[in-house]
Amino acid sequence: MFDSIRKHQRLLQFLLLVLIFPAFAFFGIQGYDQFFSSDGAIAKVGQSKITRQEFELTQRRQLEQLRQMLGDQADASMLENAEARNQILDGLIAQRALLAEAIDKRISVPDEQLRSTIRAIPGLTGSDGSFDIERYRQLLRAQGKNEPMFENEVRSDLALQTLPEAISQTVFVPDALVERVIALGEQTREIRALAFDPDDYASKVTMDEAALAAWYERNPQAFEVPENARVEYLVLSPDAVSKGIEVSDDDARAYYEQNKARFATAEQRRASHILVKPEGSGEAARQAARAKAEALLAKLRDGADFAALAKAESQDPGSAPSGGDLGFFAADLMLAPFSEAAFALAPGQTSGVVETEEGFHIIRLTDVRPGSQRSFEAVRTELVAEIRAQQAGARFAEAAETFSNLVYEQADSLAPAAQRFGLTVQTADTVRRDGTQALPREHPLNNRRLLASLFSADSIGSRRNTEAVDVGGGTLAAARIVEHRPAQRRPFDAVKDEVRQLAVEEEARRLAVQAGKARLEALRAGAAPTDLSAPRTVARAAGDDFPAAAVDAVFRAPAGALPAFVGVELGAQGYAIYQVTKVTLPDDKRIAERRNAYRQQLQQAYAQQALSDYLESVKARSNIVRYPERLAAGNP
Repeated sequence: MFDSIRKHQRLLQFLLLVLIFPAFAFFGIQGYDQFFSSDGAIAKVGQSKITRQEFELTQRRQLEQLRQMLGDQADASMLENAEARNQILDGLIAQRALLAEAIDKRISVPDEQLRSTIRAIPGLTGSDGSFDIERYRQLLRAQGKNEPMFENEVRSDLALQTLPEAISQTVFVPDALVERVIALGEQTREIRALAFDPDDYASKVTMDEAALAAWYERNPQAFEVPENARVEYLVLSPDAVSKGIEVSDDDARAYYEQNKARFATAEQRRASHILVKPEGSGEAARQAARAKAEALLAKLRDGADFAALAKAESQDPGSAPSGGDLGFFAADLMLAPFSEAAFALAPGQTSGVVETEEGFHIIRLTDVRPGSQRSFEAVRTELVAEIRAQQAGARFAEAAETFSNLVYEQADSLAPAAQRFGLTVQTADTVRRDGTQALPREHPLNNRRLLASLFSADSIGSRRNTEAVDVGGGTLAAARIVEHRPAQRRPFDAVKDEVRQLAVEEEARRLAVQAGKARLEALRAGAAPTDLSAPRTVARAAGDDFPAAAVDAVFRAPAGALPAFVGVELGAQGYAIYQVTKVTLPDDKRIAERRNAYRQQLQQAYAQQALSDYLESVKARSNIVRYPERLAAGNP
């Protein structure tokens, strides 16, 4: 029942990653602004443009996701064919349509949800579990963002996720369906088998010279050596440009003074609170909440334990279980009235009732962490690296232009560019149009744009340098073909033994399948099944010793008229016949054990379908224009 879900689980996860991507892992909703006014849109949703830059950024992000999931098995070409490019574009269109839907429905995100989401970002908590505001700011600086910009992006993305999540939570799976699916999925079948192994038929195959030559001609691709080349290439990276940059102590100190505030840590305070939210809208609900908060404050003044009262009465689900503890925070991380009250207390003191947009708070200050200033000596290494990186960035722009001009103007050699920048011309052999497996995937000679330029007709014919190509990471590369080898088939005489082996294997499989089908027909006609194996019991989740194709065949056999015979082709393993002699349904204990697992799988399947239907309806209501000619690989 769940074969399709299991087989396509990674694809479904990939789809969700494309459609609903957290702001702190992607470019954020506000990041769309830079795309709205760009030329060369590959699609439009209403007045919102989806640019090639945005598409390529998404493609790179998805490749990173694939590498995390599949490791070394991930292949960049998986995202570079027409089907994959269309899927990525469909995801961006759906994302943009969902954004418009969220704005239209005026979906808002509470501040507490925003704070909880930011606190959950990996790497932003200290050893004591408290939120580290300095790490948070360093993360934002690394992305070139300030706190209001980033928090607005997270708030927008949380609003964007609300709609699909709400749709998936509406799924209901009837009990009767769960019971029926368990009965189908957990049943076992008793079988007897008869195998037709190609090895048993190989001795019956005779192939003369003419037959081998004919097989060779029918299967040219089996003996083809792909087009490849021996190439020279040159790489200009920011690191190469920065090697000669020296930063004096005076320059570093001046930079420290200009950026001193960056190395200061604001005072942080640790507090616990009890939150009372109004139950409903209007002044009456507000006054009732205030009255409840005042009553709780009175209990505290009479000696009630703060942590116990917070666990019992606080309506903040994030802090109530820990006695209201909020950990350490800076003043600008909390709502203004809350921060003003917390930063006016001394350790151990309790505030009065403090009103914010979330409700009414009672705050107890538990600890103070004074602000600090990191000294120049402590950050000198960091400063020097930053200054060097900035200078390298400025120099690299000029170097990149010079590099590009040299490889273009002196196109018969990479040596002048290498000499100008102190680089080494490198070589590689058996480079193919689709890359070189012997090199890392991120290597310049596996970059599709550089390969397209390298294997262009002009480059092959004239042996000229390619243009300088951005191969990622702010790095440029140029290459030239030294020796080109067209695709060619190995001659028959050189591969005759290989041809014979392959041809005999193919014919032996054909004979095995032919014999198996004849025996199956005889068994179904009433022949005695004397040559079948001893009985064994198989389940849908059979082990590696039972082929998946055989599982499908056995469980497709009709259970109403036993025994039943089925046959299945097993590729290199030949053919097999299975006699189904008994079907056993799961007992009550097994059904009870598996009920929750099946319900969850069914809910997942139904939720995925509901989400897909909802996304299609959102796109159907949107004015979508595509420009397929601009989406083609390498098309600007």
